[in-house]
Amino acid sequence: MIRVFSSKGRTAAFAVLSIFFMGGLAFASVPLYRLFCQVTGFAGTTQRGTAAPGAVNAQMKVDFDANINNRLPWRFTTEQASQTVAVGARNMAFFNATNRAAVPVTGTATFNVTPDQAGKYFTKIECFCFTQQTLKPGESMRMPVIYYVDPKILEDPDTRDIETITLSYTFYPVDSDKASS
Repeated sequence: MIRVFSSKGRTAAFAVLSIFFMGGLAFASVPLYRLFCQVTGFAGTTQRGTAAPGAVNAQMKVDFDANINNRLPWRFTTEQASQTVAVGARNMAFFNATNRAAVPVTGTATFNVTPDQAGKYFTKIECFCFTQQTLKPGESMRMPVIYYVDPKILEDPDTRDIETITLSYTFYPVDSDKASS
């Protein structure tokens, strides 16, 4: 009988295969984690939708929070600190950004809701956070968010007692060298 691999050869082949497997797993971990968060609402990740299901006889307070990374020369604020909304109804909130730099600056927003378990019931139909935003020197932009709170939040034992949801955004500068590659 001819041996295809020696004991050392099998160990080396296993090590090489393990390296490729772990590299592939590391490469896929970010998109897989993002998909997991979008499906489950984990860590306050909101959902994306196309239309609100319709209002039910319940209201909820939604607070808004606007932040910027200290490397981004923008002013970023909410127009309203909060809204009391009908659960299931389509709602709109506005945020304002102003570029305080002497050059055009591109930013991208990350977002989440708290409490975390409300994320799977907070759905955005349209949001400035879905795309990068570029502001010219001194330019200001009014940015809408169209959203709804899914009525299923009232049926979930983990969320039915929630009275206030906070929608929080943080804008970060987009590294133009990385964005173009």
